[in-house]
Amino acid sequence: MRILLAEPRGFCAGVVRAIEIVERALARHGAPVYVRHEIVHNRHVVEDLRAKGAVFVDELHQVPQGAITVFSAHGVARLVEQDAAGRGLDVLDATCPLVTKVHVEGRKYARDGRAVILIGHAGHPEVEGTMGQIDGELHLVATVADVAALPVAPDRRVAYVTQTTLSVDDTREVIEAIKARFADAVGPGTRDICYATQNRQTAVRDLARECDVVLVVGAANSSNSNRLREIADECGARAYLIADAGALTAAMVAGARNVGVTAGASAPERLVEEVVATLRALGASDVAALPGITEDVTFRLPARLQAAE
Repeated sequence: MRILLAEPRGFCAGVVRAIEIVERALARHGAPVYVRHEIVHNRHVVEDLRAKGAVFVDELHQVPQGAITVFSAHGVARLVEQDAAGRGLDVLDATCPLVTKVHVEGRKYARDGRAVILIGHAGHPEVEGTMGQIDGELHLVATVADVAALPVAPDRRVAYVTQTTLSVDDTREVIEAIKARFADAVGPGTRDICYATQNRQTAVRDLARECDVVLVVGAANSSNSNRLREIADECGARAYLIADAGALTAAMVAGARNVGVTAGASAPERLVEEVVATLRALGASDVAALPGITEDVTFRLPARLQAAE
């Protein structure tokens, strides 16, 4: 059995920035630093930060007045921002800049008098935050069928924006359905889907073509990790989403000649290393990385944390 590693895989620039914001806040201000929701969708990252003094809360009423508070990488609604200001919280915003870009686009389309259609998954924190950032007429769709069911007249001027972690192919189909239904529909195409999501989806397609089994390391609530598993499955590989090496079983890789390993954008590389070690224990004898895109994107930290360098 041979192991093939996808390239790129794991942390994206937005996740690196979000984690670093929490770590620098702890270094500068000391514990506790409060974080609204999971900073990123990965239990191991959350537990590591909790051990350093981060306190994760569901809502802001759990945060003492005036405390250092971090908003997660997924972004928040304006009402959450207003609640934080009303409570006198000292906020550090770890929203991914690519998510903020979607907020700005959506608000611009709404100001132009268009009905805004958000393509995304109901209940996902990024979607909830984006919907809470856009005033005016707003609709959420996830499928072509959702577009057909929209209670919007076909002559209505519309615009669409997307969640940043969707499947590029699925999103393209939904966009085409929007354009087919509405005569005046504008939007960014699939450009709102972040560079890291697109790169990892391309890499997992290449991986699945070479492998009998593909293991995606990531959390069950990670949108981009779920899309990677779905894409590998669509490409013909037996595909599994596993949180860590502890979830890997011999049955998953039984009979496989080539086993591919990738990781969602919020999964630390050490989890991949642990999966590789477990595969070696199950009989894998060779590890190789497939050629892929080299990422060099970085996002600036908030100015007050840069000054702490």
